[in-house]
Amino acid sequence: MTHSTDIPRDHERPALLDLFSCIGGAGRGYDRAGFRVDGVDIVDRSARYPFAFRQGDALAVLAELIDSGEIRRYAMVHASPPCQHGCALTIGTNKSRGWGRTHVQLIPELRALLEASGLPYVIEQPNGKAPVRKDVYLCGEMFGLGVLRHRNFELGGWTTTQPEHLKHRGYVRGWRHGEYRDGPYVAAYGKGGGKATVPEMQAAMGIDWTDVREELTEAIPPAFTEWLGTRFLTLAGLEAAA
Repeated sequence: MTHSTDIPRDHERPALLDLFSCIGGAGRGYDRAGFRVDGVDIVDRSARYPFAFRQGDALAVLAELIDSGEIRRYAMVHASPPCQHGCALTIGTNKSRGWGRTHVQLIPELRALLEASGLPYVIEQPNGKAPVRKDVYLCGEMFGLGVLRHRNFELGGWTTTQPEHLKHRGYVRGWRHGEYRDGPYVAAYGKGGGKATVPEMQAAMGIDWTDVREELTEAIPPAFTEWLGTRFLTLAGLEAAA
């Protein structure tokens, strides 16, 4: 486990590199935990991403930072690579309906670079067949959210305990197989069929700095990474920084 004396600081906040940052759902959580966040995404999100942002290919930027030695500015790396290659929707519903496409699996190359960086890391993915370890599994119900958003997290160079997966309070409301079900959670993905509106997704996930549907459907709730970031800083002896 990394110790506090080994972790670089910037203005008393350890720095985190947020790869495949999208709109910053993960980044916001790490910020709340006590990190200074730098985001990288291949799409220009600078108008809405709430922290320092660099447009570029995440793997290329990571390789560049490793080669230059600048990666040592960071205390940890979070990565949320595209999940379409192995997520449950792509390999299940979409494939069965002929909607599937060929997607590149980036995780093996990403993991190799993260291990080469020597830094603790987190790789986030949804349920499915993505080749990630399920070291921690988080659900919106654990944080009292209005969305379930089950996500798996591979932890590299550090570990923490799995929180209790609380029993869901009911259904995700919307249409399923021709039947409408009400429930305490919204469907924060896709369109139609009782899927959540933009205001519903914003409220359910705690993301109020974007109103772009596609960005919200790809985001993870900040509560997830706030919990992970706080656990990391506590285990590293940096809980005062949070």
